[in-house]
Amino acid sequence: MFSAWNWVAHGLYLLLNICFLEVSGGLVQSCGHIIPESPVLALGSNFTALCILNESCLDFGNIYANQIIWKIKNRVVPKEQYREINRTVSSVTFNDTSSLATPLTCNILADGQIEQNIYGITVTIGLPPEKPKNLSCIVHQVSKLTYPMTCTWNPGRHTFLDTHFRLKYRWPQENFPDCIPKDVNNSCTITDVQFFVNLEVWVEAANALGKAESDPLVLDPIEIVKPLSPHNLSVNSGILPTVLKLSWENRISAAVMKLKFNIRYRIIGDTDWMQVPPEDTASPRTSFSVQGLRPYTEYVFSIRCMKEDGVGYWSDWSEEKTGVTTEDKPTKGPPIWRIIDASHSPASWTVQLMWKALEPFEANGVILQYEVTVRAKSSLSSPPEKYSVNTTNLTLKLPNGTYEVTVMARNRVGASPPSVLLIPASNSKAPVKNVRTLPKDGKLWVGWTAPNSYVLKYVIEWCLVSNSSDCITEWQNEPGNVQGTYLKGDIKPFKCYLITVYPLYADGQGSGQSVKAYLQQDRPSKGPTVQTKKVGKAEAVLTWNHLTVDEQNGFIRSYTIFYKTIDGNETAVTVDPSKTEYTLSSLTSDTLYTVRMMAYTDEGGRSGPDFTFTTQKFGKGEIEAIVVPVCLAFLLIVLLGVLFCFNKRDLIKKHIWPIVPDPSKSNIAQWSPQVPAKHNFSSKDQMYPEGSFTDVSVVEIEADDKKSFSEQDLKPFDLLKKEKSTSEGHSSGIGGSSCMSSPRQSVSDSDEGEATQNTSSTVQYSTVVLNGYRDQTPVQVFSRSESTQPLLDSEERSEDHAGGGDSATQRQQYFKRNGGQDETNTDRPCFERTKQITPANEGDLVGFAQLQISGQSSQPLGIELEKNTQEAALSDVLQTSTEGQTVRPETVEGSPLSVDEMPKSYLPQTVRQGGYMPQ
Repeated sequence: MFSAWNWVAHGLYLLLNICFLEVSGGLVQSCGHIIPESPVLALGSNFTALCILNESCLDFGNIYANQIIWKIKNRVVPKEQYREINRTVSSVTFNDTSSLATPLTCNILADGQIEQNIYGITVTIGLPPEKPKNLSCIVHQVSKLTYPMTCTWNPGRHTFLDTHFRLKYRWPQENFPDCIPKDVNNSCTITDVQFFVNLEVWVEAANALGKAESDPLVLDPIEIVKPLSPHNLSVNSGILPTVLKLSWENRISAAVMKLKFNIRYRIIGDTDWMQVPPEDTASPRTSFSVQGLRPYTEYVFSIRCMKEDGVGYWSDWSEEKTGVTTEDKPTKGPPIWRIIDASHSPASWTVQLMWKALEPFEANGVILQYEVTVRAKSSLSSPPEKYSVNTTNLTLKLPNGTYEVTVMARNRVGASPPSVLLIPASNSKAPVKNVRTLPKDGKLWVGWTAPNSYVLKYVIEWCLVSNSSDCITEWQNEPGNVQGTYLKGDIKPFKCYLITVYPLYADGQGSGQSVKAYLQQDRPSKGPTVQTKKVGKAEAVLTWNHLTVDEQNGFIRSYTIFYKTIDGNETAVTVDPSKTEYTLSSLTSDTLYTVRMMAYTDEGGRSGPDFTFTTQKFGKGEIEAIVVPVCLAFLLIVLLGVLFCFNKRDLIKKHIWPIVPDPSKSNIAQWSPQVPAKHNFSSKDQMYPEGSFTDVSVVEIEADDKKSFSEQDLKPFDLLKKEKSTSEGHSSGIGGSSCMSSPRQSVSDSDEGEATQNTSSTVQYSTVVLNGYRDQTPVQVFSRSESTQPLLDSEERSEDHAGGGDSATQRQQYFKRNGGQDETNTDRPCFERTKQITPANEGDLVGFAQLQISGQSSQPLGIELEKNTQEAALSDVLQTSTEGQTVRPETVEGSPLSVDEMPKSYLPQTVRQGGYMPQ
């Protein structure tokens, strides 16, 4: 507790001391300072600084020299560099000022270990100035009377201090004001000087660390003058075609200075200058004639001057002026060559003469025309043929022979010497050998081996080989003593050139030797496109076309064919570049192959597009070996089948085309009278007496039924009418699924009497026989028959319907299929619909009825039957037959219909007791 109060008291004491010191003028101002104040130090020198404390701060603030801390940029200086001189003075020493930085501060460590800044100074470090060197002066002529002098020097190293330079000059007896540079430290201009008086000039440099002076320079300003260049230069043509005259004006007085000159010139378009010899222009002048120029050539001229004795400086070059020399006769004849075409006729030639236009330095003017002379050597007496043309070619038709051709170029001044070309009848002289080419330095060099005979000159002929353009011939002449030269035309890289060398002799020429060459080769532009010519089981013949010359870009050295299966490794085959066809062997049958082809030059190759093909599954002759035996076996089988069918034709006919019996010829027709008796339908008891019905049965007559019937038995069927109607239901028999019979397609009549359609290949008939057999007189109705024989139109007799319009018929009756069953068995879906016809004799009861069994109520007939069933009461049961048996079929009565209007249907019917029921 005591120590805490002690620290609080000590802090209050320091606070009061600080406040007191601030009131007295501040801590820094009143407690000390540093000597020297803001020093400028030489880089690398020793330096010592002193921090002196004020006496007033010692006792009151308990501040002493041993508490001083020196810092450089807030970095504490090591204690080893400190020295306490007394209780108020502390020093710090730096052996090398290169590590010294600004600011340098003096600080104290007061009570409570609080660091306070006493004083700080800025230290400047630099170098003293060096002695200026290389002092030189030049007098520039600004005008005819103004000559300022500019002196330059080397200021030396960078001092890192503000260094001031002064240019001092004086005469031997008089000093002049210093020339102080502006914005620079290495030059100064004196506006006016006097000639012919020696002038002493030197430079002084000074900064905070010292001064330095250059060596003095003594000179006469007239010796350092750079005069203005001559002006108003003009160029005029002289009398001679090789001379141009120049004239100009000097801008310095001859009394002040005598001048000499330099004249340079060049042909316009060139970059290299030529000069007139200096000794020819080493004297004062204002004009000069330049000789040795080319005729009819444009030149560019420029001129400069300096002091005649060579002391001083050359002026700048004057502005350029141009001039053209006059024309002269051409110095040489144009080079000439020919192309001979003897393809049309060996006895005559088409000769195309060609010559090159002369170079400007050879033409010496504008060529107006070319004069061509053709003289036949075989007939010296004949006059030569002369031609004047403005072009550089001429085509002639000449007989086969030896000719001498001369060509001269003519301008305004005159004609050139003639150029002579000998065209021999045949190239019988020795040719050159071993023609070769070599690309070198962007040019194409052509070399050859000279023949043993003396050669007058060589003609090198070349043309660009291309598929897109004709071969345009270019050529050049070379002396007979050379065996190689560079082609002088525009030779392009990646293009093929055909080069031919001809030796020309004094009395003829040798045949040309040709070679193809490229200045630079490249990979082909594209690869060959490969195709198949023939594909077998284990081999394939590939074919391709050579690349065009424009696509090759070099000499094709080889072809490489790559082929593979989908999942196999690629196989490569190298092919000679002269080939266009190759056969791949040892292939797998019925396999897809991918093939491509690459063409190679000296610079690399390029691949063509992929091509696929599939090898055949069978080899040559294998398919024939399989197909021929199979065809023979098939023909044998067909022949045996035909023989078998012929032997078994009766059996086959029985199964495929069964014999269909004619219902009109059936014996059952004899059981019924020709005309059914009329029946009185007004009384139910009279229609069917009780006990007159027996079981309901179906008579089925098959096509192959072997039971024979007499014509008498089949007579009742003559009364059967063929009805044409369309079945409205979906029953499988006549009227549907007939009870006690197999399902059949049916033909039924519509109630409206519409035209009928045969919906099945089977027409079913039914007859119900009532009582009696043979000698008895039965009541005849129709019972079902499954004959496939359709009713004939001739069987429908008009008498069957006689009287039908006079008497009304009863409503159709529906019976059960089996008359022997109990009447109470009403759940069977089979009903019978009858149509009754009143015969001529009302005493006889003959019932003709057609019954149709309806399997579904959705058909129109079924709906009609259902309505009739709801409206009509059940008819009485027919009574006993001759044998006392009773059958009670169910009947449904409706409104009576006429015979013609009554719908007809061939359905199973009931049979009276004792009747015949065929099985």
